[in-house]
Amino acid sequence: MAVNSLTQRNNEGNIPTREETRANDKYIRPAVNIIETEEGLILTADIPGATKENLDINVEKGILTIHAPAQHAAIGTPSYREFELASYYRQFSIPESLDHENAKAEYVNGILTLRVPKAKIAKPKRIDVQVG
Repeated sequence: MAVNSLTQRNNEGNIPTREETRANDKYIRPAVNIIETEEGLILTADIPGATKENLDINVEKGILTIHAPAQHAAIGTPSYREFELASYYRQFSIPESLDHENAKAEYVNGILTLRVPKAKIAKPKRIDVQVG
């Protein structure tokens, strides 16, 4: 029996990963919640320290990528720091049955909310039966 879910788990681990480079950049995997509704997917990600202008969200070949450089907002030179900020980076495999063109993103108080509706073809439709 086939799983009928947009958020089907990929236990095979064959999601393409980001290309490794020789750069010493560090990345943080933001905490994410993905909720499937009848209308589509709602993704919320915790990305404190990022700015709306530097937030990069894109979909290519069924891979949703979230990338955001984070910066300290404190004025002055820190004398001691335990909390380290780095760029945020996260990728997800999402189905092609979603309408990527009509996706909407909102970033408020360090929380990214991304709404990706189902394509009209993927939504269930009732077919009326005619008599006669």
